[in-house]
Amino acid sequence: MREYALVFLVAAAVTYLLTVIAREIALRSGAVAGIRDRDVHDEPIPYLGGLAMLGGLGAAYVVAKELPFLSRSQDLVFQDALEVLIAGALICALGVLDDIFELDALTKLGGQVLAAGVLVAFGIQFNYFFLPDGGAFSLLPSQGALLTAFVVVATANAVNFVDGLDGLAAGVVGIGAVAFFAFCYQVTSLNNLTLATTGALLSAALAGACAGFLPHNFNPARIFMGDSGSMLLGLMLSASVITLTQQFNPADLRGSTPPSDVGWLVMFLPVLLPVAVLLVPLVDLVLAVVRRTRRGQMFYHPDKQHLHHRLLEIGHSHRRAVLVLWLWTGLVAGGTVLASLYGGPMVWLSLGAMTVVTVIGTIVIPIAHRPGGVAAGASVGAPD
Repeated sequence: MREYALVFLVAAAVTYLLTVIAREIALRSGAVAGIRDRDVHDEPIPYLGGLAMLGGLGAAYVVAKELPFLSRSQDLVFQDALEVLIAGALICALGVLDDIFELDALTKLGGQVLAAGVLVAFGIQFNYFFLPDGGAFSLLPSQGALLTAFVVVATANAVNFVDGLDGLAAGVVGIGAVAFFAFCYQVTSLNNLTLATTGALLSAALAGACAGFLPHNFNPARIFMGDSGSMLLGLMLSASVITLTQQFNPADLRGSTPPSDVGWLVMFLPVLLPVAVLLVPLVDLVLAVVRRTRRGQMFYHPDKQHLHHRLLEIGHSHRRAVLVLWLWTGLVAGGTVLASLYGGPMVWLSLGAMTVVTVIGTIVIPIAHRPGGVAAGASVGAPD
């Protein structure tokens, strides 16, 4: 655990320091977000935060290779991690070009598919799904490649869609990475397997990169991650999950409870967790596609009706809207991990309490903070 904590801290510190340099590069290259009707910022903000996060991820990888425990892990751990970083660098470069030159949607989609293709070429893809009876459903190489490309591209675009408020995307992915790290670490510990996994290494570094970027990106933001950051985060998160499905047979993994209780969740969690982690942006993505299609628009046409825009409309401040979406992400991702590994009344009571707190934070607080609301600002909390 200490070595993973060091990986987290290295990624956070390097990302934090490099963000200053990335901001200067963005200003000099003209990669600056103008003010558009759908945006919530009121002054131009530089892009290219993804460059800093990529640097943090790279630094964490280099340091991890020198740590006593991780350096003695299977060669596959660092080989897969390096291959994921190469694909991440490719999609980050695509994002840099978009941040500077504003590429069209089809060009970006082609670049995303190419980055996913790099993962497949390295052998990082879905190959089979394990069944509750211990059997396996094998995929043809072409089927696995298509599914991998779909998951990577969908995740990258989901993170991009949710990147609409200062600190929102970095916080959502950071929380998801922490939840996935907890799953990787704890499920191997409970089953007396090696604690050194590619998924744990990448998710620890990813969480650190998000944490290091947030001080610069939280409201009021001094820099945006841009497409270079959002697509990088999406690829890293989805690829981390795929690597775990290749390292262990989920049918051999069990939580701390009997298989008849929640063991089936452990088997399917490597598939379910990306959806749980990114449920908020995925729901936002689906709603946006449906909404725009019903209006006769192409799905990639922007608007100002995302979930974060709706939260602002019902009375949340900018910071509270971000915190609410963080709460929902933590509830879904953390709840999925808890339910998969543990059981008993205390777990379900904890999940129920988390749900109540999240719902109150979403609905009750903005009502209390409205002008003339009951105990406005006093009984619920001071405004931001």
